[in-house]
Amino acid sequence: MTQFAQASHTAADLSRVLTQALAEAALRLGLGSTDLGQIVGLSQPTSSRLLHGKYALAPGGKDWELAAHFVRLYRSLSSLVGGDDELARVWLNTANAGFDGQRPLDAIRRVDGLLHACEYLDSHRARV
Repeated sequence: MTQFAQASHTAADLSRVLTQALAEAALRLGLGSTDLGQIVGLSQPTSSRLLHGKYALAPGGKDWELAAHFVRLYRSLSSLVGGDDELARVWLNTANAGFDGQRPLDAIRRVDGLLHACEYLDSHRARV
């Protein structure tokens, strides 16, 4: 296999893994294509195709970066709630003083809100 073919194969593998992780996190958090699209910067039809396995993220774009942050958010939240997806959904949909009284779901539709949520959850995981 040539070096170019190996690099392409690696990019395809990365794309498949992040796309599947994003779809799984959205599913576990009860998010549909509209919410997911707003969070990672995809149109509703594109995010619907992604959730149905008919679209894969391309490495390097803004949607790729936002997807990685969203998966990070899910992993942090899941570890805090002991893997209880129902409790994670409740947290995501409940007003929170750490988000100026907003639901975290509303905050993470903006890039700064998604980054804030990741930092917020990471800081709570790190408490001793």
